[in-house]
Amino acid sequence: MDFPISEFMDEDSCYQKIVAVLHPDGLACPRCQCRDGFRVHRRTRDPVLDYRCSCGRVFNAFTETVFHKTHRRPSEILLILRGIAQGTTTARLARELNRHRQHLLRLRHRLQEQALKAADPLPLDDTEVEADEMYQNAGEKRHPAHRSRRPPTPPRQPTTGARHLRQ
Repeated sequence: MDFPISEFMDEDSCYQKIVAVLHPDGLACPRCQCRDGFRVHRRTRDPVLDYRCSCGRVFNAFTETVFHKTHRRPSEILLILRGIAQGTTTARLARELNRHRQHLLRLRHRLQEQALKAADPLPLDDTEVEADEMYQNAGEKRHPAHRSRRPPTPPRQPTTGARHLRQ
């Protein structure tokens, strides 16, 4: 059963979680990388705050991320991230959040592209990999091969007619 659970989440705690995920070292100015010296510039979308840095740049937690210029609530963003991490289909996410599937699909593709860029290109310690390390289940069979219960026909002995007609 699908139902919109975004109504039951606290926006402030969702925003804090998103900031912690997007900026693990703390919020910083995208221009000068300063971590302090900025003040609140605008409070139009509570709890998302726009800050002004001492260098003059106005930014928020979503600036220069996949969610730049988004109009989604923090709870909705967190639900989208949760759904993608759990492998929920885009169609189901769209139904639960009451959003257009194509918009969510484009966002999902951007998130997956960013995750691929951030992924470790060499997950193994070695630069060389043997073939048997790559195919872990190669050669394994699920079931033993089917063997006929009939005895094999002796070699060079002609068979007489079709088997289904023999008595």
